[in-house]
Amino acid sequence: MADLKSLVRTIPDYPKPGIMFRDVTTLFGDAQGFKATIMRMAEPWRGEPIDAVAGIEARGFILGGAVADRLGSAFVPIRKKGKLPWKTIGQEYTLEYGVDAMEIHEDAIAPGARILIVDDLIATGGTAEAAAKLVRRSGGNIVGAAFVIDLSEIGGRKRLEDMGIRCETLMAFDGH
Repeated sequence: MADLKSLVRTIPDYPKPGIMFRDVTTLFGDAQGFKATIMRMAEPWRGEPIDAVAGIEARGFILGGAVADRLGSAFVPIRKKGKLPWKTIGQEYTLEYGVDAMEIHEDAIAPGARILIVDDLIATGGTAEAAAKLVRRSGGNIVGAAFVIDLSEIGGRKRLEDMGIRCETLMAFDGH
């Protein structure tokens, strides 16, 4: 099995000086690495009844769809505001320089459905926290959250765990 961490490209000073951007597209571009990533992301949840995987736009769609397939679950897209064609519910979240919002269709999650949240990376946890709030407002029960990368020094994982959400990650990187 591939050393998955070695397949993640690091781009210094992107999108601004001092940031070490962790690019998972190189991991996705390696067939065996991508297959191993999906297998490893799904494995901790095999014993859990999961009704749907909620993937956060955009890389969370790639991962979430594949994990949902592996678990035999439905897939729910969590999109940026204004991108879904039906009635939606939204949740604002804070960015470093402002506020953004994400949405799901109001009928995407059945009351009581067991949901796994998936994205490529957790940093501050703001996006994942907003996704969790959307799932809960929709009546879903969060089984957990799965990420490829944890930027452990930033504290997003702890933020979700403080909300009572179990988090699984495949690897951690220090720094921003």
